[in-house]
Amino acid sequence: MQEPERFKSPAYLGVLDATPATQVCRMNSQSLGQMQADCAAGYPLEACGLLIGRIASESWQIDEARAVPNLNTQRAADRFQLDPDAYRQIDSSLAGTDKEIIGIYHSHPDCPARPSPTDLEGAWEGFAYIIVSIQQGEATETLCWALNGHGDKFQPVTLKEIA
Repeated sequence: MQEPERFKSPAYLGVLDATPATQVCRMNSQSLGQMQADCAAGYPLEACGLLIGRIASESWQIDEARAVPNLNTQRAADRFQLDPDAYRQIDSSLAGTDKEIIGIYHSHPDCPARPSPTDLEGAWEGFAYIIVSIQQGEATETLCWALNGHGDKFQPVTLKEIA
């Protein structure tokens, strides 16, 4: 993959904390495949969605990935804006279950699956962030990230595919 120069810049490198997170992200194969397919289908624009599951002391357990419209119309090739109505509808649908929204996923068309300064600006503490690199319409890399203890950088999170 040809990495865009901006991913080598101090601004982009400055959002990364090399210390791996202690938590692990577990995601079932079906949801992982569906998320990657949704991201590929959105190419060449960024696709986005919500991660549904449960949070334990040492892990995120993702049971489902639900696509949500990207409302960004000005820079949809390199920015996403989750549809707040879709977020509320999904959140309401989970009431009374043991599941909740525990993270966000989005794609990086023709870019690495590493967070950007824009991703950091909108990040919420406690959420898992999965980024899917889409190269020429194909999912090539899927990585998980979370805010570090200071909330000022992303740490890599081990993403484990489970049956």
